[in-house]
Amino acid sequence: MLRRDFLLASGTVALSAAAPTPPSSGTVLYGDRTIALDKVRVEGDELWVRSPDLPRINEFEVKPQGACRADVCIPLSKNLKQGDWFHLTGFARQIHQSYVAGAGVWSFGEIPVVRGEFLNSRIAPDFAVPDRQGKVVHLSDFRGKKALIVTWASW
Repeated sequence: MLRRDFLLASGTVALSAAAPTPPSSGTVLYGDRTIALDKVRVEGDELWVRSPDLPRINEFEVKPQGACRADVCIPLSKNLKQGDWFHLTGFARQIHQSYVAGAGVWSFGEIPVVRGEFLNSRIAPDFAVPDRQGKVVHLSDFRGKKALIVTWASW
């Protein structure tokens, strides 16, 4: 028996590079969704998913120009794709998206690149306040225009 094989068999030494495991199942948490995937590749805490599953996970789609979602396309490095597989945790690192993994579950935080889209699409509720002359002004009077709302409280 070779020394390396003996040390591996006895559990004294672990391989430094995690070998790819055969496809298994996993769960991804993103936003308010729980996505159960029947085929994933796991290498340590690294998660590889099938490219066709990506839109179901985070609404991105792998295209020749990169990973695209609506009008945002992010170029992909070659190490993020292997055939039909997509390195989801590697992509998260590339776009500065936080994630945690454990027990076959990966939870991903907000994607900074698309966060602005989320914030820009928010619509404030209508309200009314008196202006300096005492005339009641409604926020809806400014629909379609930019408005700066300044509030103050003494507490």
